[in-house]
Amino acid sequence: MTSALELYEAALDAPDGLRVRFDDGSLAPLPVSRYVAAADPLDRRVLAGLEGPVLDVGCGPGRHLHALAGAGIFALGVDISPAAVALARRGGGRAVVADVFGRVPAAGRWASALLLDGNIGIGGAPARLLARLGELVMPGGAILVEVEAPGRESTSRLARIEVEERVSGWFAWARVSAAEIGTLAGCVNLSVEEIWSCQNRWFARLRGAPAA
Repeated sequence: MTSALELYEAALDAPDGLRVRFDDGSLAPLPVSRYVAAADPLDRRVLAGLEGPVLDVGCGPGRHLHALAGAGIFALGVDISPAAVALARRGGGRAVVADVFGRVPAAGRWASALLLDGNIGIGGAPARLLARLGELVMPGGAILVEVEAPGRESTSRLARIEVEERVSGWFAWARVSAAEIGTLAGCVNLSVEEIWSCQNRWFARLRGAPAA
């Protein structure tokens, strides 16, 4: 069976038609065409005002990295996909192949971290992921998270990638509602600074505890 990573990497060259199926039968599109494109006005609006240096977790092909570099902000992307990291670098971004739960450069020294494009779902355990980002940012650092609309359910499920007749193996993935991100953040010593929506997408800015 094809791995999810293999299907995703193949889609970087042919980005249409991918979807994610969850083990409850629900489907969601996987907008790879947006990932491989340049940052759009919404991306740039979301990134505006970020303090560098910035760590982009699950950076993919690097559109956020490229936008930040264009704004003069130092940013580094981490992703488990070598193909995505190669695309990010080809576009002028700084990126490394790494697992966020493993060794990450400059741990504890990032002013801001990104979990955009649904990357709060990585590993299927959002509390663990947020706790890890709390370790990676400096005291009082910001974590910018894309979340689901307030009326959506927060879930942790098995998922797989599908395209045409090909399917991947199952992997753990999560969704977090804007209505529940505050409770989740509080469990790992983070606070919610702001929650907002733009063009039917929802975002939360979390803040780590200041230095003692």
